[in-house]
Amino acid sequence: MEITPEDEPQGASIGGRVDVVAVVGACAPERQELAARLARAENRVLLPARRMRAEPEVLDQAVTLLGRMRAAQGLVVEHPLETPAMEIIGLLADPTMATRLSAVVCVVDAAHLLDDLETEDFVPLQDGAHHAARAELMVQQIEYASDIVLVNTSGLPAHRLRTLEALLSALSPRATVRRDGGVSDGWPRRSTEYSQEQTRAGWICQLNGDFAPEVTTEDVTVMRYDQLRPFHPGRLHAVLETFFFERGAGQVLRSAGFCRLATRPHVTAQWDHVGAGFALEPVSFDHQMREEDEVLAFGQDVAVVGLGLDTRRLTAALDEAALDDDELAAGPMAWSTFPDPFPDWRTAPNL
Repeated sequence: MEITPEDEPQGASIGGRVDVVAVVGACAPERQELAARLARAENRVLLPARRMRAEPEVLDQAVTLLGRMRAAQGLVVEHPLETPAMEIIGLLADPTMATRLSAVVCVVDAAHLLDDLETEDFVPLQDGAHHAARAELMVQQIEYASDIVLVNTSGLPAHRLRTLEALLSALSPRATVRRDGGVSDGWPRRSTEYSQEQTRAGWICQLNGDFAPEVTTEDVTVMRYDQLRPFHPGRLHAVLETFFFERGAGQVLRSAGFCRLATRPHVTAQWDHVGAGFALEPVSFDHQMREEDEVLAFGQDVAVVGLGLDTRRLTAALDEAALDDDELAAGPMAWSTFPDPFPDWRTAPNL
């Protein structure tokens, strides 16, 4: 059922938190259809994406109303692509809120997944003032999902479908990946309640040493690159062009982690790459570290996911981008003279 302003609560307040299943995905018709099926199957109230766009306050209204309804089974909330996954989780899993996020279901179009991950399109966010890469929004929805549903699989070869399932499992190893076959008992999986702190993304699992995807194939390659020496920014830029964007060692679809540039030696940057997009952003400054703080990375620590990767060649190229013995011995004063083609970081003056 879909909530309307005329709905009135029946029965006394039962307290507790309202259980929410979030449905996300880039394919609006398929996402909308699955959200509606799920709501009907579990007798939940449905908040469709069109209402979430038009009436941002409707979620609070629905939660307040359901908190007073004795027979309520909870909510299915369909989110448009322009709502970042971590924003959804941050809101619905907030322990101070009256919601309990039990599942994030991501709908993925099997026919267009690989093309979508390499698109250079940007999407306007809901605040109206910012844009985000479509591929980045898609990957985050996949990475933080508890359940992934492949749709539009008809006509695709079995081998290709298996490769897509393995890729999704590599991106989100803690998610259940399934082909769309209707809503059944015990699905979506609700083994754990979501918290605001999420470590389920495949790249995080890889860096944490607990990467165990449900589906694997020889086509899908996952590697971890670690290196204590900082990167020469000019050589790293060349490696990105040749190996991450031009398929010099296979097709790199996703890479993420932490790195250091020799020209910015006291800063740990977050490495964030999807398809044709790449960003380095400062996340930690050495002089601000406290004794109890955990070091994100001493040098380079990056997880890479792709198709048919030549991991030896890619590792050798990244090693060549790191400082050699003479450069390392020359020290930070010499490093500051290296060409640095990466954008400047905007930081506060005291950083």
